[in-house]
Amino acid sequence: MTKQENRQMKTDKKNLLQRFILWREQHIKEKQFILFVSFLVGIFTAFAALLLKVLIHWIQSMLTDHFSISQANYLYLVYPVVGIFLTGLFVRYVVKDDISHGVTKILYAISRRKSRIKRHNTWSSIIASSITIGFGGSVGAEAPIVLTGSAIGSNLGTLFKMENRTLMLLVGCGAAGAVAGIFKAPIAGVVFTLEVLMIDLTMSSLLPLLISSVTAATVSYVLTGQEAMFQFHMDQPFELQRIPYVIVLGVFCGLVSLYFTRAMNWVEGIFGRLATPLKKLALGGVMLSVLIFLFPPLYGEGYDTIELLLNGTSNAEWDTVMNNSFFYGHSSLLGLYLMLIILFKVFASSATNGGGGCGGIFAPSLYLGCIAGFVFSHFSNEFDVTPFLPEKNFALMGMAGVMSGVMHAPLTGVFLIAELTGGYDLFLPLMIVSVSAYLTIIVFEPHSIYSMRLAKKGELLTHHKDKAVLTLMKMENVVETDFSVVHPEMDLGELVRVISTSHRNVFPVTDKDGTLLGVVLLDDIRNIMFRQELYHRFTVEKLMTATPARLNHEDSMEQVMQTFDETGAWNLPVVDADGKYLGFVSKSKIFNAYRHVLVTFSEE
Repeated sequence: MTKQENRQMKTDKKNLLQRFILWREQHIKEKQFILFVSFLVGIFTAFAALLLKVLIHWIQSMLTDHFSISQANYLYLVYPVVGIFLTGLFVRYVVKDDISHGVTKILYAISRRKSRIKRHNTWSSIIASSITIGFGGSVGAEAPIVLTGSAIGSNLGTLFKMENRTLMLLVGCGAAGAVAGIFKAPIAGVVFTLEVLMIDLTMSSLLPLLISSVTAATVSYVLTGQEAMFQFHMDQPFELQRIPYVIVLGVFCGLVSLYFTRAMNWVEGIFGRLATPLKKLALGGVMLSVLIFLFPPLYGEGYDTIELLLNGTSNAEWDTVMNNSFFYGHSSLLGLYLMLIILFKVFASSATNGGGGCGGIFAPSLYLGCIAGFVFSHFSNEFDVTPFLPEKNFALMGMAGVMSGVMHAPLTGVFLIAELTGGYDLFLPLMIVSVSAYLTIIVFEPHSIYSMRLAKKGELLTHHKDKAVLTLMKMENVVETDFSVVHPEMDLGELVRVISTSHRNVFPVTDKDGTLLGVVLLDDIRNIMFRQELYHRFTVEKLMTATPARLNHEDSMEQVMQTFDETGAWNLPVVDADGKYLGFVSKSKIFNAYRHVLVTFSEE
């Protein structure tokens, strides 16, 4: 095919799409079309989730099926480094963009990029995370698939020229479909979108989210069967006398979540200070390979360990978690072994992403929660705490607790674990653990591991309507630059001539380099500005006053409004990092922009 024929084909496709968009606008109402697009998003995200799971399991089985269970396997020292290296090459030379911190990127796209996510995110995270996790990276596939699903929703909406508010909803539909598709958990998909991505719950938003979530879950059921992701059979029903221990478990899970969050940020900070990708690969590869070599359950997502702890009924079965390691055959060290895994899991996950890999913290939080719940009940039973605490039940509850704490999403923790395992009979204790863990961690961390980076920059969209609207506003859109600038050496006569051509009553004073020195207020000189005998006696330097405050061009709108409230000013100057004058921001301009964004942001 020649270049001319190729260009002609692209032109024909573009014209066909434009004709379809025009036809749709004339014959299909916007609300109905949104439902149709949300249905497509559900289908595509389900297939994306299935593809990712197949790739990961295929790579893992190809690499590890021949491993010995009774001794250490030295290839654990090699595979993770190779996986991070290959992922780094793929991201650096093929994607050429940062694709880590998937959920954080979604939150940023919603708040600062008008819900537009780059097209490559519809496929790049699938390939990168399958390589990382398949070769042993100690992270999860869920955050990458959530980014993929949101990118599918965003790009479908962009393709059909849908407005920004609808794009935000379709991003949420993609996330809901991704969670529902990979976990077979439709309710958790919707709740995750509402709690973590903070999409407002209205009837017009709920229906598309439900359609995407149910569609993705249905496709997963059809293709992979109707069984829950983790088979869980409750041998001992929940008893009310265990409630105090369930609450204590929730507090313990909250503290584990706090440790996970802060340790991960600390380790990622260390990697962030390394100058080159090669140094990051060296440090991350060594950390990860050594940890996996010593603790093989840290290899990959760790779902095999979760399955074992949820379904095991005796020490003989639980001891198999130490297979492939130096701890094999030392059943008395099971509790210590699992506690060490809790301690080192965060380092393995951080090393994976910091070294150049791609993955999320969904699976690590489930993994840590399961082990934390098991260890809590196992040690309690070892010390003959009454009543008896069933390990598998508490392992299940621990999953909900740590997930709720890490993500600051108690409802997501409850519904996801119930749907993942079919453990609906434990719904009450799941709720108790989730709430207890959440209440514990918010004492120390007001934001989740996903949102804390954006919250520090004032770029986080929240359910608080005023804060959400301010987050969507940008400083550059409210800065006014039509103020007449004067200089300190000018006399009163020159100042009056400037005033005569201006419609403002505030005049910024700058030096020759443009640095803001102060302002001249019209009210301050009104009594002398018509006395010509004083025109050469006074200079701007004598007439100017200091400003009550200065705004930085990088300040968030929430910081701007706080400064206005503190000073009581109506106009405030804006300067750059070097103090050079850029313009003024006025309350009236902010209020007008606020009303415009509020109308656009709100539902009808």
